[in-house]
Amino acid sequence: MRRSHSIAGLSIAIVLVTGVILAWIVGLRLPGATEVWEPVPPIVEPGPAKPVQPPPDAIALFDGDDLDEWASMDGSPAPWTVNGGTLIVKKGTGNIRTRRKFRDYRLHLEWRIPKDITGDGQARGNSGLFLGATGKQDAGYELQILDSYQNKTYGNGQAGAVYKQYSPLANPMRPPGEWQSYDVIWKAPRFGRGGALASPAVVTAYMNGVLIQNGVKLRGETVWVGKPRYRAHGRLPIMLQDHRDPSPPISFRNIWVQEM
Repeated sequence: MRRSHSIAGLSIAIVLVTGVILAWIVGLRLPGATEVWEPVPPIVEPGPAKPVQPPPDAIALFDGDDLDEWASMDGSPAPWTVNGGTLIVKKGTGNIRTRRKFRDYRLHLEWRIPKDITGDGQARGNSGLFLGATGKQDAGYELQILDSYQNKTYGNGQAGAVYKQYSPLANPMRPPGEWQSYDVIWKAPRFGRGGALASPAVVTAYMNGVLIQNGVKLRGETVWVGKPRYRAHGRLPIMLQDHRDPSPPISFRNIWVQEM
């Protein structure tokens, strides 16, 4: 009888431990497992809205005229709309990427959430600036674009976040309908023999003149679920995201890059 009790107890213990392990594994596969809600980035006043002139050696990726520097992910002409000097996401057509590939650079980009934006959380003006695109759809290293003006969401998913890795240091968001700006210094990762990571990607970023990322070292490519990891690559295109959410499309202007 004692032996039976011991076997039964051991069986119960194995079931409990197995259940804990399975719950842990399942938890890692849920998007919420990598959301960071605390601390909340403090709201700060944005810097003054003023034109930023590109340096003489900068490459104009979009100056209001055409999409010659951009393509669909399959290399065909970019289908997004150019109207009144702005580049507007054409919902449902997919992401667009630069025709050129880059390594280390300084980037300036301005973006605008529609004044009549609706929705909340991640379904409110969602897009993304991929500092390097490694695949055909949402693969690479993403700096989040979102309406974070009086819109609650997880910190590492709001505007200025290195998505699911680093919350911004502050929230200097202007109201919808006003132009926002990103100024980014990107140092691409380096890979050694056999594709081993030699040094991680590093990002410093300003939003509306306010420091939001200060030399953070990325843990790998952006992922929605699970842990980021690196895959060896060389020079990469820059990508803008057509996010699959129902909110009205956002706009871009004055995009330029300076190779370093």
